[in-house]
Amino acid sequence: MPGPARAADESMTLINEVYRRPLDPGYQEAAARRAAGTAPRRTVRGTVALLVLAVVLGAFATTSAVALRRPTPAVLEARTLLETEIRERTAHADELRRANGELSAQIAQLQGQAASTDDPELFAQLQKDAVPSGVVPVSGPGLRIVLTDGAPVNGGEEDASSLVLDHDLQTLVNGLWAAGAEAVAVNGERVTTTTAIRSAGAAILVDSTALSGPYTVEAIGDAATMQTGLARLPAGQALAALSQYRIDVRVSAQKTLELAGRGQLMLRSAQVLGAGEDVTHPADAGEATASGTQSLGMAWSDVAGSGRPDGEETP
Repeated sequence: MPGPARAADESMTLINEVYRRPLDPGYQEAAARRAAGTAPRRTVRGTVALLVLAVVLGAFATTSAVALRRPTPAVLEARTLLETEIRERTAHADELRRANGELSAQIAQLQGQAASTDDPELFAQLQKDAVPSGVVPVSGPGLRIVLTDGAPVNGGEEDASSLVLDHDLQTLVNGLWAAGAEAVAVNGERVTTTTAIRSAGAAILVDSTALSGPYTVEAIGDAATMQTGLARLPAGQALAALSQYRIDVRVSAQKTLELAGRGQLMLRSAQVLGAGEDVTHPADAGEATASGTQSLGMAWSDVAGSGRPDGEETP
């Protein structure tokens, strides 16, 4: 005899059961007893026990989550050791920088004494060139410009286009020189004709010194003249355009600014190469720059990942 006929939708039995009987039989029976008034009443002891159980389970879940997120002792120890080493190395670097400044001052004094005795004209020229070369510290009235990275919108992720770039500092420093600045410093680092402002990953370097925001650019000179001249240059237009990337720009005139010197500079000379000689050596190309075009005279074109459009090249 043929077996019982299979339902056309037998493969969907589970779905049909859920559709036809959405409530589990046990829950349905308890609901019916509660509706009829025959269900046992909940006692105070049962309510308290249920509340205590909920509190215990909540405390256990919270403790487990905190324990999982808490760094292990080994990680904490390694981080503490690394922080201590960073502080020690930073203090040592600062000490070496101070010693280097003192030695440079002594060398400059000895050279000045020798030059003033042997060649007065050379000594006078050295004294005249000391300020623009950045060898000696200077003070006087000037202009202070502070660039601050833009804050994330509504607490979201940091936007690369809202960060101050090395090109922004290059453009601003070039504009200040063109507007009549006599001396310029970025976050206290004196800028000279051989200074390189470039990026290394997420950091901005002035020569080999890593800087962090906010970036304070100080220029000694007539503040009104520099501000007016900067506004007329492409650098001023580029500076004004930074506001659309949420970068805060604050310009203020200062009665007195003090800029540190860079110490003695390494003098280099250039020579014309003969036919067939290699002129593409990257190390020599970087060191032979004495006019500042490597460090400052760059166009602030689009940087990968920054979202910034190409801009005009600063003269």
